Amino acid sequence: MKRFIARHAEKIIGVLSGFDRLVFRGTLRKIAFVSGLMGFLWKRQVLLKDFGAWAQTLTKRLIETSRAEAERLGRPIVYLQSSRTDKEAEARKIAARDSVTDGLIAVLECVESFQGFEIYRNRDAKKLQLVPRIRKCKVLYHYFIDPIFGFMNARIQTWLPFNIQICINGREWLACQMNSAGIRYTRRDNCFTKIDNVQRAQDLLDGQLRLPWPSHLQRIARILNPAHGEMFQDAGFDYYWSVHQSEWATDLMFQDAASLATIYQGLILHGMTTFASADVMRFLGRKVHGAFQGEIVSDFKNRPEGVRIKHRVGANSIKLYDKQGSVLRTETTLNDPSDFKVFRCKEGDGSGKCEWLPMRKGIADLHRRAQVSQASNERYLDALSSVDTATPIGDLVRDICRPTQWKGKRVRALRPWDAHDLELLDAVSQGGFTVNGFRNRDLQSLLYDRVTENHDEKRRRSGRVTRLIRILRAHHLIKKVNATHRYILTQTGRDLITAILQTQRLTLKQIQKAVA
Repeated sequence: MKRFIARHAEKIIGVLSGFDRLVFRGTLRKIAFVSGLMGFLWKRQVLLKDFGAWAQTLTKRLIETSRAEAERLGRPIVYLQSSRTDKEAEARKIAARDSVTDGLIAVLECVESFQGFEIYRNRDAKKLQLVPRIRKCKVLYHYFIDPIFGFMNARIQTWLPFNIQICINGREWLACQMNSAGIRYTRRDNCFTKIDNVQRAQDLLDGQLRLPWPSHLQRIARILNPAHGEMFQDAGFDYYWSVHQSEWATDLMFQDAASLATIYQGLILHGMTTFASADVMRFLGRKVHGAFQGEIVSDFKNRPEGVRIKHRVGANSIKLYDKQGSVLRTETTLNDPSDFKVFRCKEGDGSGKCEWLPMRKGIADLHRRAQVSQASNERYLDALSSVDTATPIGDLVRDICRPTQWKGKRVRALRPWDAHDLELLDAVSQGGFTVNGFRNRDLQSLLYDRVTENHDEKRRRSGRVTRLIRILRAHHLIKKVNATHRYILTQTGRDLITAILQTQRLTLKQIQKAVA
């Protein structure tokens, strides 16, 4: 990211990195599975034949107390005929109509599908069974302007196991923080185009990670269901909080829309035509190996506000788009954090030895989620830093198309559009080599389809690759890492190879669509 910022420093007036959308889920883990709920029913002496009526009394009590505050404040309770209705738009419309600036805006109700429980009459076993089923129930959405998070929403399912979902926005939260700190800013939609004190704003964003999340999420849960303690008495049923989805955005604020527009089409074109599957996996922290069975997809979409490019590996993704004309946003979305590692103890063994284990969805790993998301954004922007949006490709490649000297000996010119040299340039630009570089053996594995056990063939291959590395060094496309046998691309090499590969992967249709 530093290279990208340095390259466009005269146009960039500020950089912000932090959470955008954060979706938390609250689960009563002790009754979220059949045996757990059965144990609770046994303690409450509820027979399975009475389960439906008993569960209905809990549902009724939850709805009554959840609506009570809205009724007390005179705020509307709106039933939506379809769960597909844009609830946020409806809430904002109500807030604008009633000039709501703090507190509850409205309670929106609709019917949605969920994973719940019901009684099944097992005729073969001749008994009743409690089974998990996909069913429908009324869901209550509370939209309000929170004193800490600003505009947000939270929903609760009104049937066992009463799951909760809370959605907040980091940029909305930042606006509240800057208002309290007296920092002036210009905001458009969900981004800031100008901030008087960018460093102070970044400090506030960083401070969001230090929030005592359980207590604040629990506070919101009690708004959704004030009768929680009454319904479960002293059972100790507190919600377990996990992160269902996180979006971590890095915003580069340009001086104006024209400054971003001059480079944006080149960035989009480069992302679509140059980044291969291995690069996308590297951006999102995945190792490139043959065992990967997931799906890797890159696409771009024309939106009313501009063009968006998105790369997806499984359930996680990274995208680039322009916001409000003058903000370049890179955003990593994590839905499945298990692809990443966190240094921690095993769950339930707090005094045990820490080791690198798969990241969990629990809020305990929220800091690590932020770290890997920021690293993803930085890798993506670093890869884009090589895009030259002004220099003609002919000027870029002119020098490498001529013979040169290396340690007093003549070295041949590179032939960028020759199949063999193009294969070499493609190999050394692999995303996996960006940080640690490559060795002779690494290039061999890419330039040769089959592994050989023949000693003479191994020497021949090693010698050929050594000569190719010498050519690349002579033309200053790569440099040796001190005290190692590894090589990395120079900035010149990255720029040149990116330009060459880009021209090879373009079609006329892509060119016409990108520059339209």
